Amino acid sequence: MNKLIYLDNAATTAVDDSVLNKMTPCFKGNFGNPSSVHGFGQEAMSEVEIARKKVASFLKASSSEIIFTSGATESNNIALRGVVKKYYEEKGEDAPLPHIITSAIEHHCVLDTLRDMKKEGLVEISFLPVHKNEGVIELRALKEKIKENTILISIMYVNNEVGTLQPIEEIGSFLSKENANKKNKILFHTDAVQAINYFDCNVANLKVDMLSFSGHKIYGPKGSGVLYIKKGTPIKSIQFGGAQEYKLRPGTHNVPAIVGIGQATENISKQDSKDKIKELRDYLIERVLSEIPNSYLNGSREKRSPNNANFRFDNIEGEGLLLSLDMENIAASTGSACSSGSLAPSHVLLALGLKHEEAHGSLRITLSKNTTKKEIDFMIEKTKEIVEKLRKISGNVLKDFDK
Repeated sequence: MNKLIYLDNAATTAVDDSVLNKMTPCFKGNFGNPSSVHGFGQEAMSEVEIARKKVASFLKASSSEIIFTSGATESNNIALRGVVKKYYEEKGEDAPLPHIITSAIEHHCVLDTLRDMKKEGLVEISFLPVHKNEGVIELRALKEKIKENTILISIMYVNNEVGTLQPIEEIGSFLSKENANKKNKILFHTDAVQAINYFDCNVANLKVDMLSFSGHKIYGPKGSGVLYIKKGTPIKSIQFGGAQEYKLRPGTHNVPAIVGIGQATENISKQDSKDKIKELRDYLIERVLSEIPNSYLNGSREKRSPNNANFRFDNIEGEGLLLSLDMENIAASTGSACSSGSLAPSHVLLALGLKHEEAHGSLRITLSKNTTKKEIDFMIEKTKEIVEKLRKISGNVLKDFDK
């Protein structure tokens, strides 16, 4: 095939035509600053509020509970740091150290934010393990981690690397009962970046206090994000500037990006491609596991996103496989795009119980509504050729080394 085959949709997706069409007028015609009181500004603010209503409608939330950000990284930072900041404001600097529970396989923007706050002496953290090979946390283990000083639980809905689905609704239901008679309630946050396209994100059903997602994973623009904050949630802004976004996220509104994520979110309800994507993913998994010797699927086969297939291959270096596929015009990844500059093995795969050398031999394939069976067939055939070639090279190197 001459055209590029793009199979890295967990990293980013192509902007949908309907989204681009909505965004384009905001760059030239309707370019006002929404904080301005004149007509240009008010017209721009109207677009922001229309987008807010679209997101709120999708999440089954109130418009006043929707905060626009630059992406899920910022949303997650506001959620985590904002809750801790509010805690100290209410309790005082000498208050007991607040306790936060998260999983061992969260995105780096959650893990690194929490670790940074721990270094600052602001919090204590408990990391939940996941089932080996499955990549799913246990509700029982979460219950055992809760302490008197637990103020927040942050668990991602779907893992960005292996696509495993976490029991968010179960956690929400448990916490709802747990908090019923408590003065100091435990807040619940979920990073729903990889879930928003495929799973129920009705915040009432999930019983979450905060939910984050990004536009560029749902055929929207990069630099756009949402943080849902349930009314009454104790949280403070972690930035300073203007009074935009209910004084929680200062800075001039990025109107084109906000309009874009609003349209992209509205489009999710109209999509009918989920079953097609899942069928393609299952077809891909079946062929790879049956046709490539010593190949394995990372993470649960059943409890995973419809668009994610994460493989590992014995005696293969993932980077070599990735570069070889790229030379065949096939774009994939070995894990999170945010970690692509690191030589360390994936913390997610290590948490699943893989050895370092096994974690280095991974390949993440993530599909979109635009992926075709012809592209998958081509990718599989090329992967078979490349894996065989790389294993021969690896075998010859080991023979020479033994001599």
